[in-house]
Amino acid sequence: DRPRLAAPPEPEAPGGKSCVRGRAGPAGCPALCECSEPAKTVKCVNKNLTAVPPDLPPYVRSLFITGNPLTRLPAGAFPAQRLPDLLDLGGNPLVSFSPQAFGEGGSPLEELALRGALRDHGVLLSLAALNNSLVGLRNVSFQGLGQLQSLNLSDNSLSVLWNSTLVQFRSLPALRHIVLGHNTWVCDCAIEDLVAWLKESDQVEGKEALTCASPDKMLGKALLKINSSDLNCSVPIDLPSQLQTSYVFLGIVLALIGAIFLLVLYLNRKGIKKWMHNIRDACRDHMEGYHYRYEINADPRLTNVSSNSDV
Repeated sequence: DRPRLAAPPEPEAPGGKSCVRGRAGPAGCPALCECSEPAKTVKCVNKNLTAVPPDLPPYVRSLFITGNPLTRLPAGAFPAQRLPDLLDLGGNPLVSFSPQAFGEGGSPLEELALRGALRDHGVLLSLAALNNSLVGLRNVSFQGLGQLQSLNLSDNSLSVLWNSTLVQFRSLPALRHIVLGHNTWVCDCAIEDLVAWLKESDQVEGKEALTCASPDKMLGKALLKINSSDLNCSVPIDLPSQLQTSYVFLGIVLALIGAIFLLVLYLNRKGIKKWMHNIRDACRDHMEGYHYRYEINADPRLTNVSSNSDV
C-alpha cells in the first residue's frame, strides 16, 4: 500500500486563529461545521472561526455560527443566494456590522439571533440591517452598547417590536436615531406597547410615516393614530390568579354548605335520635326473628313440635 499523504494545514487568519478556508466536509459541508441536509441545518458552534464559512450548502435554512471570535461582518459576508431563513450569531463579539453583509438588493433572512453578540468595544456606533426580510429579532440583547448611536431596521418585514426590546432602546444613552420605515407592521393587540413607545419617544425618525400592513381593517392607518379602541383588545387575565380566586370561592361555598348541614343536624338532634332508636329496635326485632328460626331449624325436637303444632 502506498503511504497516505498528510492533509495540508488549515490556513490561519491574522492573529493565529483558524479560519474556515480548508476543504469542505461531506455533501459540500464547510470544514469545522456540522451539516444536516434533512433538517436543512448547518452548525458551526465553538469552532474558533474568525470569518463566515464559505460555500454553504444550497439546502441550508438554519445557520448557527455561535461561540466564535467573529468580530466583523463585512459587505457580502453572506451571499443573498445562500442566506438562510434563520441566522444565529450569538456569542460572537461583533464590533463591525456592514449593512451589505447580507448581500445587495434584499435577502431571504427572516430571523436574526444576536444573543450576546453585540458588545461595547467603542467601535460599533451604527447598526444597520437594511433591505432584508427580517420578521423578528430573536434573543437580541443591546446591553452594554453605550456607544451605539444609530439603529436602522428599515426595509424589512418586522411585524412588531416587543416591550423587552423597547426597554433596551430606552436604556441606551447614546441611541438617538432609530429608523423603522418600510416594515410590515401587524396592528393587533401585540402592537400596543410599540404604539405607546412611538408616541412618547423622540428616538424614531419618520415615525409619522409608519403605517399598518395588516389586518385589512387597519391597512394604511398610521401607528401614531392608533387607539386602544381601534385594536379592541380585552384586558389580559392572569390565569394563575384567576384559578386561585376560583379555588378560594369554591372553598368558601363548601364550608358554607358544611356549616348549614351541621346546623340542620343540631336543630333536629332529638328527632334524629328517636329515628335512630326506632331503626335500632326494628333491626333488633328483625335479628331476633332470624335467631328464633335458626334455633328451630337447628333442633329436630323443636322442628317436630313445630310440625305437630301446625297439624
